[in-house]
Amino acid sequence: MSVIDAMRESLGTLEPVSVEIIDDSAKHAGHVGARSGGGHFRLSIVSPRFAGCRTMERHRLVYDALGPLMKQQIHALSITARTPDEQ
Repeated sequence: MSVIDAMRESLGTLEPVSVEIIDDSAKHAGHVGARSGGGHFRLSIVSPRFAGCRTMERHRLVYDALGPLMKQQIHALSITARTPDEQ
């Protein structure tokens, strides 16, 4: 399973309406995190679970959902997290 597929599967716990993941790892070739195998990703996710949450709380939900992936497969993650009403 690819890292992006594993991310999508893990993010399923947030009941997303939409998920877009872009792998920017090639832009960071030679970077310490890239050398150790961790990728650089941009995530745009829309979920009703973010309602009433501040930005940091939304990011924490994403980090918690990604769990172990954040320790090895993901070195850097840019997150845009919105509710369906904010689309």
